[in-house]
Amino acid sequence: MTELLNTLYVQTPGTSLHLEGDTVRIVQAGQPGRRILPLVRIDHVVVFGGVTVTDDLLLRCADDRRSVSWLTSNGRFRARLNGPTAGNPLLRRAQHRAHEAATHRLDIARCMVAGKIHNSRQVLLRAARDAAGTRQRRLRDAATRLSRSLEGAGLAPDLERLLGVEGNAARDYFAVVPSMCPAAPDPFERVRRPPTDPLNCLLSFLYGMLRVAVHGALEQVGLDPYIGFIHGVRPGKPALALDLMEEFRPLLADRLALTLLNRGEITDTDFEPLPGSALRLTDAGRRSVLTAWQQSRLRVWPHALLGREVPGAVLPLVQSRLLARHLRGDLEAYAPWTVN
Repeated sequence: MTELLNTLYVQTPGTSLHLEGDTVRIVQAGQPGRRILPLVRIDHVVVFGGVTVTDDLLLRCADDRRSVSWLTSNGRFRARLNGPTAGNPLLRRAQHRAHEAATHRLDIARCMVAGKIHNSRQVLLRAARDAAGTRQRRLRDAATRLSRSLEGAGLAPDLERLLGVEGNAARDYFAVVPSMCPAAPDPFERVRRPPTDPLNCLLSFLYGMLRVAVHGALEQVGLDPYIGFIHGVRPGKPALALDLMEEFRPLLADRLALTLLNRGEITDTDFEPLPGSALRLTDAGRRSVLTAWQQSRLRVWPHALLGREVPGAVLPLVQSRLLARHLRGDLEAYAPWTVN
């Protein structure tokens, strides 16, 4: 159990969560004593596979609009519980109109893709500064290709070609991952379900954490997480949460995964094999990554539009509010979060 930044993470299989007055009681087999936590301190509960939550606690969370998210042991999102829908219906109507208007949707999607490509390029350039020889050349060449992709994103005449630009940029980016992380397979390929190597396992887990944070921020602002601009609308798919994640992935998730492996803070002993060559984090490995994730969310980052530094944990909420302001007509364009 980890409680940080008003989020309760529970990842030990066999744990159960119960409602006790205005507190949550945590019960773990073999753990003596009475462990309780005041509900007023918690905005969000995240539970992993093998953890159970009683009906009365779920209903109390729903009544309080305290979200509960279920993830697999690798951090893949499975389900989410929320209370009654809140927020400004006029904002959601504006969001739906922007989605239906092809030109407006494309404008927002271009900005989001450009933010992702820009931040991916910054990851490569920062890694190149610490590299030498062939590794440095490969990273700088890839950064140059991402510069061209950044221009292409701004000029894409339709969503299909924009997605093509984004896909090419992602391939160029992941192709040089071995130059940033010697522990990564060479050649490196992004393998999602299931991940088959430590880096892919870490990326999947951290993307799951990021998705939870972004989804919650969108709901807090009053936007509809399921109506997006890059990703298509499909039942059960939070398209806008996946859209807004894009600009955060390189700096908030990818860099953390690379750092954990490069510094030896996560090693092969933190993973366990599954059938079919798949890997997943051990219980101890998940605890270590969760701790690193929460510490990284305390780091402050520059925000050009606001003119000040913002903690990583707050960035999804800031960007959700900026998107809402654009949809309401208060901002001419959506400005993604980027770092130079």
